[in-house]
Amino acid sequence: MKKFYETVAVAARQDGYSVTLDGRSIKTPAKAPLIVPTEALAEAVAAEWRAQGDDVDPSTMPMTRLVNTAIDRVAPRMTEVLDELVGFAHTDLLCYRAVDQDELEVAQAKTWQPYLDWLKDEMGVELAVTSGIVPLTQSDEAIKLLSGEVASFDSFSLSAFHAFVSGFGSIVLALALIRGFKDFETCWAASLLDETHQESLWGLDIEVEEKRNRLKLEMTTSLDLWHFARA
Repeated sequence: MKKFYETVAVAARQDGYSVTLDGRSIKTPAKAPLIVPTEALAEAVAAEWRAQGDDVDPSTMPMTRLVNTAIDRVAPRMTEVLDELVGFAHTDLLCYRAVDQDELEVAQAKTWQPYLDWLKDEMGVELAVTSGIVPLTQSDEAIKLLSGEVASFDSFSLSAFHAFVSGFGSIVLALALIRGFKDFETCWAASLLDETHQESLWGLDIEVEEKRNRLKLEMTTSLDLWHFARA
């Protein structure tokens, strides 16, 4: 799409901040007003529009895409998204341990158990752990406490949190990240424990590595969204 504007600005509104192109406020793909809660987030979106050359390339505008998703797809179905995220507790990566793989079992206990211990101490949430693939059902109390935490997020924070939970395969790692128990790189490494163990035995698959790198980039952009939305 050819660039159709000259100036990009951030405008304060009663309900937040908007980004304007030649004085006109941006809308989302669903034609909703693009209004964000903080000036920092609006400036991050504006920076992407300012960086465009003769053509507007949406693939170079990841923050704009995330904001559009938060407004068009998450905000209208907050309860559904919340239930989906909390439901990850039943299949959380950290709660399923290896069987008959001594080295991996030791590594999982050493790496993952501190996160579960932290969750219990920090939020009073105790999650059951199993070995193998037999499905777990976490307690109603654990689900209630997790729901109470996630229910406090607005659509932008919830969108970012969704990226963390789905990317890590763990609501525990996602909570550890946003509450500052561990940084992103540490949580990311913990989420890849099983994969890196297998790669140490059988070698690295280049296609898997490329896909992993793309996911990591998406998640770090979502981490920016999280911080900007709460600035």
